[in-house]
Amino acid sequence: MLIVLLAGLGGAWWVWHAGRADGPYLIPGEGQRVVVEVQNATGIGGLARAVTGRLRERGIDVVSFGTADIDTLTTTILYLRRGDPGLAHRVRDALGLGEVIVEEDEKLLLDVSVYLGRDAADLVGLEP
Repeated sequence: MLIVLLAGLGGAWWVWHAGRADGPYLIPGEGQRVVVEVQNATGIGGLARAVTGRLRERGIDVVSFGTADIDTLTTTILYLRRGDPGLAHRVRDALGLGEVIVEEDEKLLLDVSVYLGRDAADLVGLEP
């Protein structure tokens, strides 16, 4: 019985230890990763979901998407929430459109908030 207990404890320790990183954990937004949210600010159904797919195909880490409180935006706006402004420009390059505005908010735990305007509908073939 003691051998089984020791073997179980040893196995549990090995699984725990093997899963640990040797350095500090990566904080979202550090390194090459760009963490964004996508908000549909147009009232065009399915726009946030479609643009999320496009961004993910281009290596952008979209952690959430949904509908914004407004639905009348004509031009896509990318709000830099933290970090280097180059992060917002990477998202803009992946989209091919958008105006970058620095509006830092560390509490959001995001690099960029993307508020989709009607100009984004053409990217994914939706009717504006």
